[in-house]
Amino acid sequence: MLTGCSNTEDSGPAVDKVKVDKVDSIAAQLPDKIKQSGKLVVGVNIPYQPNEYKDPSGKIVGYDVDLMDAVAATLGVRAEYLESAFEKIIPTIQAGTYDVGMSSITDTKEREQQVDFTTYFNVRTQWAQQKGKPINPDDACGKKVAVQATTIQDTDELPAKSKKCVEEGKPAIDIKSFEEQSAATNALVLGQVDGMAADLPVTVYAIQKSDGKIEISGTAYGEALYGWAVAKGSPLAGVLQKAVQSLIDNGKYLEIAKNWGVEQGAITKSVVNGAAS
Repeated sequence: MLTGCSNTEDSGPAVDKVKVDKVDSIAAQLPDKIKQSGKLVVGVNIPYQPNEYKDPSGKIVGYDVDLMDAVAATLGVRAEYLESAFEKIIPTIQAGTYDVGMSSITDTKEREQQVDFTTYFNVRTQWAQQKGKPINPDDACGKKVAVQATTIQDTDELPAKSKKCVEEGKPAIDIKSFEEQSAATNALVLGQVDGMAADLPVTVYAIQKSDGKIEISGTAYGEALYGWAVAKGSPLAGVLQKAVQSLIDNGKYLEIAKNWGVEQGAITKSVVNGAAS
């Protein structure tokens, strides 16, 4: 998702793990099933660097992973990551196979009808363009723009921008949806599209890995929250929220965010179901 090629592995930055101690008062509130198993089963879709992806050894790593590992340590359990197609994460949570869905999922009112969310990151959209070939995110009518399928950019933001183009008598945006973010980035690097829209940390990382082939376009916009999804009505949402808040309060949360260069999206308060729309 953010490399100039479409494979799922990436050397990425060298990031040290942050040591986190168990907080007994929060761990005691875990559902019995998780206490007894000693693990959180986490469904994750990759690659989406720097949030979740595979390193060259095949291990799932990333900002989300380090934060979830810190939450698990706070709760005295371990996180077990299982790969999943993005669109299957919520149904699999509903079926009880995954305890948590973790895949840079935007907390929305619509999704809150299906699952509950523990919020942990503030995310905005950032466009990218080929070096020296400008595209205006506010007037991309008739342009080819790459996105990852089923992301908020694909389902909401670009369709709304395209609709505005048509209403103004201009050609629609030619939205090119890719199954993986890496393929969307690759299309821009190769000049197959005019621009790309993705979450801010994803776009920034993609630019860093592109050897100067792509660059920022416009300014970041929007205000939304990433959330970890759990079964509707599950007490786990509140337990995760307390664990995240504990990490925010003791400084470990910001340390992890800075390690991955995503501190611009750091939050000061985690909530359950924080969607504004």
